[in-house]
Parts: sequence; C-alpha cells; structure tokens
Amino acid sequence: MKKAPIIQGKEVQNLIPQRSPIVMVDAFYGIENNCSHSGLTITADNIFCQEGKLQEAGIIEHIAQSAAARIGYIYRQKNEPVPLGFIGSVDKLTIHRLPKIGQELSTEITVIQEVFDITLVAACVNTKEGMVAECRMKIFLEKR
Repeated sequence: MKKAPIIQGKEVQNLIPQRSPIVMVDAFYGIENNCSHSGLTITADNIFCQEGKLQEAGIIEHIAQSAAARIGYIYRQKNEPVPLGFIGSVDKLTIHRLPKIGQELSTEITVIQEVFDITLVAACVNTKEGMVAECRMKIFLEKR
C-alpha cells in the first residue's frame, strides 16, 4: 500500500502504548476491510539495529506495534481508551532478510480471527526491495 499515511510521526504514539526509544511504527495508513497498513523508516539510532541492519527482535516488535496501532486506531475512532495488548504467541515466523538503515518497512496486518479479547493476525513486512518477514501473532487485549 503506497498512499499517504493518515497518521504519522509522533502522532502514531496516540495509537500505541510504547514510548521512545522503543517506538517501532512511524506511519499508519488506515484500515481496509480486515487489513491495516503501517510503516517504519529504519534509522541509525534505532535500538534494535546492529551493524547497519534491523535485527529480528526489532522486526517482531514492529509487527506487534503495527497490530497495536490497528487496535488503537479502532478505539480512537470510537472515542474509547486504547487498551493494552500483549503478545500471546508468534507462530510460523519467517525472517527472509534483515532490512538496512534507511529502508522503509511497509506492513500489512490481516485479522484472521477475533474471539472475545483475543485476536489472531497474519503479518507481512516488506520493503521496496522485497519481503522481510511474515508470521502469525496472537494478541490478548487488557481492557481497563
């Protein structure tokens, strides 16, 4: 998805609970049907970068925050407090390559199933150079 973000920069922090230096989403492009789209430009000061590349833990954290941004956006649209989410499991994770500093991650989160406060999503992370990673993630919401 390559259109202008509807939320970007520090405004994305209104959708997610994380704060600097662990913010791993800097653009949210919206939700269409059961898919949301988010992004991150990898910078040299990213705490998950080593030797010029975003490491596996950073990719997984980016996926989790992309899913959190989707939930945050939905709750903000309803004028309700954004709930905390916790990763329950990560399955079928494949890291195809580690993206380099300066590359832009483009991530699609597809909802597979929602039951009560548990959401199962499929995630696909790309750059313009090709696929970075894919997985399924189970997320539990803690509603206050």
